[in-house]
Amino acid sequence: MKYFANILEMIGSTPLLRLNHVTDGIQATVLAKMESRNPGGSVKDRIGIAMVEAAEREGRLQPGGLIIEPTSGNTGIGLALAAKIKGYRCLFIMTEKASTERVRYLRAMGADVMIVPSAAKSSSPEYYFNTAKRLAEELPNAIMLNQYDNPSNPDVHYRTTGPEIWNDTDGKVTHFIAGMGTGGTISGTAKYLKEKNPNIKIIAADPLGSSIKSFKDTGRLVESLPYLVEGVGQERIPGNLALPLVDEVLNITDKESFVMARRLAREEGIFCGGSSGMNVVAALRVAKLLPKDAVVVAIICDTGERYLTKHHSDDWLKQNNMIDVDRMTLKMLLEEKHSSKTLPPLVSVKTSSLIKECLDLMNKYEISSLPVLDEAGKPAGSVRDNRLMAKVLEDRNALDASISDVMEESMPVLDAQTDVKEAIERLRQSPSILVGDFGRIIGIVSRHDVLRYA
Repeated sequence: MKYFANILEMIGSTPLLRLNHVTDGIQATVLAKMESRNPGGSVKDRIGIAMVEAAEREGRLQPGGLIIEPTSGNTGIGLALAAKIKGYRCLFIMTEKASTERVRYLRAMGADVMIVPSAAKSSSPEYYFNTAKRLAEELPNAIMLNQYDNPSNPDVHYRTTGPEIWNDTDGKVTHFIAGMGTGGTISGTAKYLKEKNPNIKIIAADPLGSSIKSFKDTGRLVESLPYLVEGVGQERIPGNLALPLVDEVLNITDKESFVMARRLAREEGIFCGGSSGMNVVAALRVAKLLPKDAVVVAIICDTGERYLTKHHSDDWLKQNNMIDVDRMTLKMLLEEKHSSKTLPPLVSVKTSSLIKECLDLMNKYEISSLPVLDEAGKPAGSVRDNRLMAKVLEDRNALDASISDVMEESMPVLDAQTDVKEAIERLRQSPSILVGDFGRIIGIVSRHDVLRYA
C-alpha cells in the first residue's frame, strides 16, 4: 500500500503549471509554482514544520509548549498543522486586516487567535509583532518562532523550493518572481537558484505602499502607506530578507493584484489570493520583454478560499472601488443598480396591458420607457412615455387601449455576462437595452446607468 504517514509528509513537491490565457501576446513560458497544493493550502506549510523541528532540535520547544506567532494567517495554518501532529498549543496574533476565512480556519484547527489593530506602527506596543513577542516572554512554556528572522524559514526554501523549480524546469528557469513578506521564500529560493546559475533574475513583487522597494532603491526606510493585499510587504526589513539576491523590485497596486487573482480563477482555473495575483502581474510585466526561450516562474502562494469575503466578493471590491470596468458585467451592474434602491430589477408590461397601466407604472417608478414582454416573458416591443402621452392627448379614450396598438420595436437584448464596455457601444444606438440570463429577461440598462463607466 502507498500512503502518507501523516499530513506533514504531504508538504512540498508542488507542481509547476503553465499559464495559457492571461499570457496573451507573451512569447516566454510563464509557469505558476502551485504552493496552494500544500495540505494547508499555502507556501507557509513549508516553514511551519521547518521552524517547529528546528526549535525542537535546539531545545527551545518543550513538550506541551505554546507556540505564539504574529501572522497574517498562512504561517499560522502551517504552524497549526505541525503543532497538532506534534502536540503543541498555538496562539496567533493577527490584525483585523486578515480575512475572516483565515481566522475561522485557525480556530477550527483548535488554535487561539488574538486580533490587534492593523494601524499600529512598528514602534507601538500594539503592533502585532511586538504583541506576540511580549506574550511569548510573559506566558509560561511559550515560544515565538519569529518567521521574519528565523533562519529555518529561508533554509527550507533553499532545501526544497529552489531545487524543485530547478529540477522541474530542467535548469531552464531564467526568472523567478515572488513577494516579500517574511523574505523567506524569495531569499531561500534565490540563493539556491543563483548558486546553480548566477544569471537567473530574481524579481520581487511588492505592494504599492510597502516600504521595501524604496529601501532597495535608496537605502532609506520610509513609512509605509496603507494597502489591502495580505501577507506581503513590510514597514520593516525582516532579517530573512536577503535583498542583495533580489535583482529588481516591482510595485504592484492592490487593484492589479486583485483583478489578476480573479482572472486566474476564471481564465486559468487557478483559485488564489491577492498576493498570488500580485506575483503573476509582476511575472507578466517581466515576461512581455523576454524572448521565446525564457522561462519565468511565479509563486502561487495560497488558495482563494481564504478571500471569499474579500477580493473574490464583488460587493467587497465595489466597497473598495476596485471593480475592473473592463470586466464589469451587466449582471454585476444590475446588482449594483438595485442594491440601494426600491426599484425592482425589471419593470415591464405585457402585450395585453392597457396604456393607462403603463403610464401608472412609469409615474410610480419615475421612468420614461418600458419593455413589453409576451406571455412567455420574451421581448415583444417597447413603449415611451412621450409617445403614450401624445396618444392620450389626441384621444382620452386611448387610456383603455391595448399597449400592443402603440408599442414600438423591442429594445436590444444583451447577455448578462456581457461587459459594460460592450454595452456602452450598443447604447450609442439605443437608449436602453434588456439584459438576458439563461433565456429570461432579468433587467434593463439605460444610458444613465452606464454614465459613470463611460
